[in-house]
Amino acid sequence: MSADEFDLIVIGSGPAGEKGAAQAAYFGKRVALIEKEHVPGGAAANTGTLPSKTLRESSLFLSGFRHRELKGLEFRLKDQVNISDFMARERIVVDTERTRIRWNMERHRVQWFHGHARLVDRETVAIHQSEAPPRQIKGRVILIATGSRPNRPPLFAVPDRRVCDSDTILGMPTIPRALAVLGGGVIGCEYACMFAALGVHVYVVEQRDRVIGFMDHEISLALRSSMEQKGVRFFMNDGVDALDCSDPEVLRLKLKSGGTLDCEYALVSSGRNGNTRNMGLEEIGVELRERGLIKVNEHYQTNIPNIYAAGDVIGNPALASTSMEQARVAMVHAFDLKYKTNVAHILPAGIYTIPECSMAGQTEDEVKREKIPYVVGRATYSQNARGQIIGDHWGFLKLIFRASDQRLLGVHMIGELATELIHIGLTGLLCDATADLFINTCYNYPTLSETYKYATYDALGHLTRESKEAEPA
Repeated sequence: MSADEFDLIVIGSGPAGEKGAAQAAYFGKRVALIEKEHVPGGAAANTGTLPSKTLRESSLFLSGFRHRELKGLEFRLKDQVNISDFMARERIVVDTERTRIRWNMERHRVQWFHGHARLVDRETVAIHQSEAPPRQIKGRVILIATGSRPNRPPLFAVPDRRVCDSDTILGMPTIPRALAVLGGGVIGCEYACMFAALGVHVYVVEQRDRVIGFMDHEISLALRSSMEQKGVRFFMNDGVDALDCSDPEVLRLKLKSGGTLDCEYALVSSGRNGNTRNMGLEEIGVELRERGLIKVNEHYQTNIPNIYAAGDVIGNPALASTSMEQARVAMVHAFDLKYKTNVAHILPAGIYTIPECSMAGQTEDEVKREKIPYVVGRATYSQNARGQIIGDHWGFLKLIFRASDQRLLGVHMIGELATELIHIGLTGLLCDATADLFINTCYNYPTLSETYKYATYDALGHLTRESKEAEPA
């Protein structure tokens, strides 16, 4: 094999690209990785997952939110929080992650190339650099892991720094007094919570009647109620008709409902598009879907057998965790490694709002649509010793069981550590567990994990009462 020939060429160094490259290299394959940016990690490390979650922690710390209303203690927001306060920790975390990714590629002996990748044919990739002629390398297998970018509807495609998306909002010079969030999905609600915790006046405009529509309806309603209590104003079943950027001090948004919103910044949260432009994919016959997303099969293989794609560039669920698993499965299939053959059939979703939310399995609405007899059990943080210690009065766990055999169908949480605690229920779902799992488990006391036992008792209590009510008099 020549210096310019590889078993695998990976395009993109985000979660999917990094883990796909490492997976193949671990099994002795010669791997090249191409990254167009000067830093590794993709959106997950640089503009999305890690920065936003780190900023969430900063807002929680600076606002004193985690201390809540602990009796005898009083905390308040620093008198003047500037952008340096808000961004300091984010820079440290991002730099550390970039270093980790480079070290991981070095220890797996993955050869790193910087530049824009364009496919010349089904095995050849040209690497374009700004001040050098293109260099071509060849690979038996190609993994496209180029991620995605924020979608900008035409109305918001304006050259005004005050109109932001999730990639640019972190570059704002100051923390605004008022922020309009256009879209009540995951990203919109996460940033709305983050800035509201810092005392920013936040307005959320959402065209649907529910925030984060894929969540269980009870969790969605509880999240909205909690956000409203923190000062977030919602404009549901609404949208923006016009945007006025003429005033250098104020952005003015005209709503479809007829009202107007004045703010300093606007965050556009309208989904994401696949990063596939100018890559030569269509020219060599790779089939694309809407918004530039790549069409793949269950092995993450495109319609061209030696070309694979994983991560955000193939669309939902577009999570860092699933992207890593998709890339590993793709490489196992590509090189017949007899290892991980599929991604878990049930995946968790973590939403880092304040309070955070998480879910796995079916929602109550889905169970109803499938006409499955079911029972719901709930346990609140306010009735849990650890919940009272930390002062979380909003949190609760909701478990959905099949009525006939108490098989666990869905797990839904809102509250402190929800994105961690969900994994207890996720493991139960993957093992086809019944209510017995939680009843027979002994949990540490005092812990939030105990809510699993008491939510299960609640569900069994409902079943018992329903059974008695069904008995003939």
